[in-house]
Amino acid sequence: MKRLSFNLLISFVCLLFFSDIALSQSNPDASWGKTDRKLTEKLQKVVDSFHGTAGVYVLNLKTHQEAAINADTLFPTASIIKVPIIVAIFKKIEDGQLNYHQPLLYRDSLAHGGSGIMQYFKDSTKTNLSVAVTLMISHSDNTAAHWCQTLAGGGAAINVWLENHGFQYTRDNSQTPGREDADNLYGWGQTTPREMAHLLLLIRENKIITPAACERMYRDMTHIFWDDYALSQIPPYVQTASKQGMVDASRSELVMVNAPKGDYVFYVATKNNKDRRWKPDNEAWQFARNVSALLWHYFEPKSRWEPAKGYEKYWDWN
Repeated sequence: MKRLSFNLLISFVCLLFFSDIALSQSNPDASWGKTDRKLTEKLQKVVDSFHGTAGVYVLNLKTHQEAAINADTLFPTASIIKVPIIVAIFKKIEDGQLNYHQPLLYRDSLAHGGSGIMQYFKDSTKTNLSVAVTLMISHSDNTAAHWCQTLAGGGAAINVWLENHGFQYTRDNSQTPGREDADNLYGWGQTTPREMAHLLLLIRENKIITPAACERMYRDMTHIFWDDYALSQIPPYVQTASKQGMVDASRSELVMVNAPKGDYVFYVATKNNKDRRWKPDNEAWQFARNVSALLWHYFEPKSRWEPAKGYEKYWDWN
């Protein structure tokens, strides 16, 4: 009888252990989960005022507290899908299938419209993988990103990595067999605020691929040209790592702030936007600024920094 009871106890402990593993794989942030109710209430007021569908996820790396509003809702990524693409590229580099300084030859057939400068390269321009990766992240270069996606093995390979690492919802849809319906619905990529913030957290904490790869990816993400939105509400002398994604009806932003009192990561997502103008005061961009400003002053309550008067004239007009 005692033997049977001991075996049952061991079985119960094992069940709890493996249940926790399964939970952490399906929900990468399950081990954190302490809700900051005061911050959530403040963010809810900002979300409620938005004309469209908005979501926010924020995690303080020092306190392990989080605030989540529509954080598990699917949103289009637009160019933020370039974060999983860079991860897939560096996985290939660390596996010896690619070299960071590998020579590449640009062809006109690679050109994609939208953001970026690589589409203006002359045919047969010599370049290398590090340039393509840097342009993809810093300038959100679409031509470089599609090239990198192909070099990484395509959307299918990127999605396998995401699934194997516990990302249930984040997927690359573009030119990916079997994901045509998702491509029509969400565009190039899809994610949730919680999952994409967690991916950046893994990079920040050197927990994927190798520490060297994480450091290089993080450095690339600190050199962002598009800094007129959420980044504009953070002092320019404070380091941030980020990626922005923008289409007419969906504009989102992923940001890690290396703040004096402790790092925090947040994801601001919008879709079904009523305001689809490409003007500096677009509501979704202002929403990102408002959330970012709220978070900065919440986590750095003694900071008196505000954007300099008249700074708006330097915002991007596209």
